[in-house]
Amino acid sequence: MKAIEITRPGKPDVLRPGERPDPVAGPGEVLIRVAASGVNRPDVLQRAGHYPPPPGASDIPGLEVAGEIVGGDEQAMAQAGLQVGQSVCALVAGGGYAELCAAPAGQCLPVPQGLTAVEAASLPETFFTVWSNVFDRGRLQAGETLLVQGGTSGIGVTAIQLAKAFGATVIATAGSDEKCAACLQLGADHAINYRSQDFAEEAKRLTGGRGVDVILDMVAGDYVAREVGCLAEDGRLVIIAVQGGVKAGFDAGLVLRRRLTITGSTLRPRPVAFKAAIAASLREKAWPLLAGGAVRPVVHSVFAAADAAKAHELMESNRHVGKIVLTW
Repeated sequence: MKAIEITRPGKPDVLRPGERPDPVAGPGEVLIRVAASGVNRPDVLQRAGHYPPPPGASDIPGLEVAGEIVGGDEQAMAQAGLQVGQSVCALVAGGGYAELCAAPAGQCLPVPQGLTAVEAASLPETFFTVWSNVFDRGRLQAGETLLVQGGTSGIGVTAIQLAKAFGATVIATAGSDEKCAACLQLGADHAINYRSQDFAEEAKRLTGGRGVDVILDMVAGDYVAREVGCLAEDGRLVIIAVQGGVKAGFDAGLVLRRRLTITGSTLRPRPVAFKAAIAASLREKAWPLLAGGAVRPVVHSVFAAADAAKAHELMESNRHVGKIVLTW
């Protein structure tokens, strides 16, 4: 099969088309003929040598695919309600930038009605991440307020739409007025340009001084202290990336007095059973929203797989709104 390989750690040009043996679906897995592969920030980190795949995962980058099931563990497929020939999208721990990809059956979801393979390939990584962190760890409820850092990222556009669909008020941050406008078009109630406004002060102002209930943070670093300062009583801060650095200082007294929770997670190394449980929740609660059009994929750019380096250049430029997808 054709695949995109990381020839050495480095800049986008280290991504090169190559050939690999066809993967074989193991116990509990299906084999997918890939039509499209999603591009995500962890792929960029892996390419640069900062995010190695977990033990047992393919060294080929790519965490999400969409395509057709062409084989696999029949019992696992039956248990997951899947069959050969079905169009699915899947979350994988690696190997997504390839013509064939083995995926755990429990991490596969049917392509929502009306969506293309490109649109479907943009879903798994962000939907699994947002569901696990905003709704499971962050316990966001209808009537609460969510602050999304980086509202136009793949994670951000998903978090905005899902939170609104489930009855939350959404405040999003972005790095330009144009991106703030995009957040509002996606359904955010308010958008803050973090380059020209203090997001913490704005969040408190927009909530009448009460603060926000849940924050989805991809920055960490010195953001943490400001986020702690703008959480409401019993607020929850969920950290899913550390683009601003791993060290953070904050007022622990606020944590005590306001009964705050600071938590976080990474999804890639979690066991299949954990991810399969998320998939089941998504199929029940989020997939009908996609099929009905209440939540929609946001695909900024599509590249041929051979142009994966250009896709990574775009991601690192931060010019995109939503997802970047490769096609085979």
